[in-house]
Amino acid sequence: MTARLLELLGGSGASADVVISGVTNDSRAVSPGNLFAALPGSVVDGKDFVGSALEKGAAAILMERSPQAASISVPVIQDHNPRKRYAEIAANFAGPQPDIQVAVTGTNGKTSVADFTRQIWEAVGKSAASIGTLGVRSQAINLPGGLTTPDPVELHQVLSKLKSNQIDRVAVEASSHGLDQYRLDGMALKAAAFTNLSRDHLDYHKTEPAYFYAKARLFGELLSPGSLAVINMDCPRGRTLDDIAWGRSLERLTYGFTEAADLQIVSATPNAIGQVLELKIHGELRKVSLPLVGSFQAMNVLAAAGLVSVDDVELGEAVSAFETLEGVPGRLELIGQKNGAGLYVDYAHTPDGLKTVLMAARAHKPNKLHVVFGCGGDRDTGKRPLMGQVAAELADLVYVTDDNPRTENAAAIRAEIMEGCPGATEIGDRASAIEAAAGAAAPGDMIIVAGKGHETGQILADNTIEYSDIETVRAITGSGSLSAAGKG
Repeated sequence: MTARLLELLGGSGASADVVISGVTNDSRAVSPGNLFAALPGSVVDGKDFVGSALEKGAAAILMERSPQAASISVPVIQDHNPRKRYAEIAANFAGPQPDIQVAVTGTNGKTSVADFTRQIWEAVGKSAASIGTLGVRSQAINLPGGLTTPDPVELHQVLSKLKSNQIDRVAVEASSHGLDQYRLDGMALKAAAFTNLSRDHLDYHKTEPAYFYAKARLFGELLSPGSLAVINMDCPRGRTLDDIAWGRSLERLTYGFTEAADLQIVSATPNAIGQVLELKIHGELRKVSLPLVGSFQAMNVLAAAGLVSVDDVELGEAVSAFETLEGVPGRLELIGQKNGAGLYVDYAHTPDGLKTVLMAARAHKPNKLHVVFGCGGDRDTGKRPLMGQVAAELADLVYVTDDNPRTENAAAIRAEIMEGCPGATEIGDRASAIEAAAGAAAPGDMIIVAGKGHETGQILADNTIEYSDIETVRAITGSGSLSAAGKG
């Protein structure tokens, strides 16, 4: 596949027109005829690798405005925001993509909302896909996960592949990193949803306002006037986004427990298979069964219903599909039972995420609630004692263990968590901690194994060893072996 440079740039912006055979921001991956995007980074600067890219046959260079451009022998595109331009070029090079593109952002719930959006579309007879933490999921194409929001070239290659397989609707997770780095700026979004905002990724964004502003780009910049903003009005930041949406002439659809919401949860009553929701849809009452545990899942499905409504799906029709929804792997997922206690695996890895999951578990009135969790290394250290406090307040028995210590000392991470839950049991090996919790449980108890969810590795220093909470729990409950699950 090739394209003319001026076509990729919308007709202007290059010193000359050449044929482009590919687009990349990795100088090691450059092949003859490629456009090399020399992007600035926090550790290295792409401009330092222009020479290497030219030696490998780069036909054009995208970079920030720089005196260096004058000495480059191929066409140079100088842009004050090369990351944004890179995403736009990647989209143009990839070719036709799904007609209906929607995105979801927020601290928690992105993966579930994206997947529920796909499931609801499919339930009403429309071809659809989701892209995010779990990879690409659809009836035609399934690819493993990587980054929550992929690099623009990878993202638009996937979108093009979906289109060629007659998939015309896609829901994409929009991470704060992805938004801050302009990875989605080449998408033609028709709708976006906001789930919630709480402390996360401060190792990257440094401050909570900066974290929020990255999320807000989705509504303040990426959505075009007339597009749909689906906003959680129970979250204080949601009200700010609603004001932004109004100011930019976006269509707005609000949801939540608040009476002011267009899609209101009047009540969520737990039952044996999930919960019964009483909803008020633009003032009209409606009851529906949802086979998922936790009021947070009720919020997630409303966000998904809002997103599919941009595609001429009536909200009532979307709500009817709730009864067929399946939870995504590792999101408060019941894996098995031991000693009459249910063992659940969840991805919660922030203070608010852990609080939400433990409160959802409490709603089912277990005799005792156990939680096993840790915190990642080389990430926000301030959340560690906060997560310990949440666990101590909401669980009866707390087990502190390891969760991707990376290059940090694992014992030191556990010690910081234990500051918030001094009465917890500390067991470094993750599989052993889960075994201990299961061994201490009694009939009617619930055990929440939090932090890793669907993940299949434990990161130690620069190595990733095979490990899965789900497989470990399956082994403990009799459907596998600990050797297969790995030690963590």
